[in-house]
Amino acid sequence: MKNYEEIYNSFVEWIDNMLEKNDMPEDTKAFNFNLYEEDDNIYSVQLIASDRFDPDDDEWACYEVWSSEEDLFFVDTSDEDDKSRETFQKFVTDMISGYIAQNDILKKFPAGIGFVDGEIDILYNNEEI
Repeated sequence: MKNYEEIYNSFVEWIDNMLEKNDMPEDTKAFNFNLYEEDDNIYSVQLIASDRFDPDDDEWACYEVWSSEEDLFFVDTSDEDDKSRETFQKFVTDMISGYIAQNDILKKFPAGIGFVDGEIDILYNNEEI
């Protein structure tokens, strides 16, 4: 993705803001990054905390105990050659992986990612460690 470093730095700032300025409920069991396809080659990311986790059942992410709500992270893909949902999801997955490698806060809980009208991919499952 063009301007990866600039987008990544903005993404890190967004996640830090979500995690540091909001108290996560004590019953948080997992995080999910909800992906949305907006208009005109724009995608967005929403962070939610769930009070359950089941790697075999995507419904766990429907049980939100906290959400970034309308405070979404937007990415404009109009300058990209490949504007597909799959490419965007891989891009966000790579950014999250980079974030997890440098920050312990997400390592406390399993994390998933997926478009809200699709399946969830497990990014990190600390239950397997």
